[in-house]
Amino acid sequence: MEDKNTHFYKKEIKIEFKMKEFFNFNYLRNFFNSPTKKRLAENFLSLSFLQGVNYLLPLITFPYLVRVLGPEKFGLIAFAQSFIQYFNILTDYGFNLSATREISIYRDNKEKVSEIFSSVIMIKLGLMIISLLILSVLVFTIPKFKNDWLIYFFTFGMVLGNILFPVWFFQGMERMKYITILNITARLIFTVCIFIFIRKMADYLYVPLINSMGFLVAGVVSIWIIFKDFRISICIPKWSSLLTYFKNSTQFFLSRASVSIYTSTNAFVLGLFTNNKMVGYYSIAEKLYIALQQIYHPLVNTLYPYIAHKRNVHLYKKIFKFVVFLNITILFLAFISSNHIIEIIFGKGLEISSNIFKILILSAMVVVPSILLGYPFLAAMGYPNYANFSVILGSIFHLSGLGILAIFHLVSVYNVALMVLITEGIVLSIRLYGVIKNRLWRIS
Repeated sequence: MEDKNTHFYKKEIKIEFKMKEFFNFNYLRNFFNSPTKKRLAENFLSLSFLQGVNYLLPLITFPYLVRVLGPEKFGLIAFAQSFIQYFNILTDYGFNLSATREISIYRDNKEKVSEIFSSVIMIKLGLMIISLLILSVLVFTIPKFKNDWLIYFFTFGMVLGNILFPVWFFQGMERMKYITILNITARLIFTVCIFIFIRKMADYLYVPLINSMGFLVAGVVSIWIIFKDFRISICIPKWSSLLTYFKNSTQFFLSRASVSIYTSTNAFVLGLFTNNKMVGYYSIAEKLYIALQQIYHPLVNTLYPYIAHKRNVHLYKKIFKFVVFLNITILFLAFISSNHIIEIIFGKGLEISSNIFKILILSAMVVVPSILLGYPFLAAMGYPNYANFSVILGSIFHLSGLGILAIFHLVSVYNVALMVLITEGIVLSIRLYGVIKNRLWRIS
């Protein structure tokens, strides 16, 4: 038997070997010489650059809007966006996951890709017409909406813009640079126009109009790129094909709808049971909370098609451990500096937003590992039911909790934020159970 000194000596040699391997530039060069891994790195860098721009521009526009419009009008805009988000959920119908996977599988078959593209676009346009009819009925029959009817129709332009901008197509083709270019175009249009046209509180109505315009321009350009660079042609799909694609996306729709519903419903419920100013306070904190999550979206969107295609669990585990550690470090620093962060970015007198932000930071510690275990791992490895069921159950719990708060007149910005934390804990627990039960972590 070997003594303790020998054991520790061998352990040190093993660690030293791994460190040399990590810093071996030939190893890194060979890694990126692989066509698939090189494309993976390019896609990640493209989406990371996009995320950087998406971080920078809102940090300029949102504080400006809060200062010019005030929490109340800013809250009204946030309420309208949360309301219209329901129609974005309906028109997306889970295709950002189901169609991404279909395009990824058949990317070398132009005829099949054209069929998928045409079918998905036609289904989305049909759902948009239904959405517009529902919006019209609600806006012109409910007084709360009727008083500001223009802001809801201006905001609805985002729905059409999202339909025309098929992120799922570019993700399936693993050509994320197009997503980067087009998204930055939309953001720049919005940012420039905000500073040109929004000068006083009365200009609040132009904010959703400018936002929709940016999405529409990016959408039109993306369709032109798809026809020109990818040689995709529009065809008239069979009715049976439409039904098949619609049916295959239903489970993804239920899960994505569940996520979006319990995230969008927070501001919506606050708007119904409190006032626009409280929505404004909550939305300020929520914007930063969402930004903390979006740091990792480039990685998630890059990993999903890659893991689905290559099933490289060994690489995934390394990435997961590093990201979780990085996330905890960032959030700890954000928690202890939350008051200063809110004051520097949005201005003084927003202590309520700072307190909400602290609660949401705790939620972000749970959300990030949950997101990484969801679609880029469980779904990609062939276990989408756990990823889907977790958010469906979480959504039911969250909506039930908000309903109880409303019944007992307990709706407040703090209670809503606590509901977010509890709900995300439930979602993570179910996903961890799926990973452990199917022994996915043990796959080498």
